[in-house]
Parts: sequence; structure tokens; C-alpha cells
Amino acid sequence: MTELIGYAAAFCTTVAFLPQAVKVYKTRQTKDISLGMFLLLTAGVVLWLTYGIMINSYPIIAANTVTLLFDIYILYMKITLDRG
Repeated sequence: MTELIGYAAAFCTTVAFLPQAVKVYKTRQTKDISLGMFLLLTAGVVLWLTYGIMINSYPIIAANTVTLLFDIYILYMKITLDRG
């Protein structure tokens, strides 16, 4: 039951980033996204991923790996689009 709750939480928190990533992809606009917030969030995701690896928790590892990919995409687009 504990693992099931972990996977459910991981699913919810990871999928929460999908609408933002899709919106950035479709609109090519990131001006309303806070760079500071996303940098801090990404640092937190990296720390959660590291923690998950250290305790060998598959829900934490899976969720934060996927979330990190979404974060990196959004950050890349934020930096690229705001520059140009």
C-alpha cells in the first residue's frame, strides 16, 4: 500500500508539469514563467532525485526523472525565448 501511495503521488506531481510544457510548446511563450522559481524548482527536483536514488525508491526516482525532463525543457525554452 505504501508503494501504491508513492506511485500515485509521483504520478500527480509529475503530470502537473505536462500542461505547462505543452503550453510552452504550442505558444512558444514563456514571459509569464518566473525564471527564479523554475531554477529553484529544478534544484529541488534534482535533490529529490538524488534522495530517491540514495534510498532506492522507485516512485521518487521515476517521478523526479520525468519531472526533471519537463523542467529542463521549460527552462531551456524560457532562456531561449526570453533572449530572442
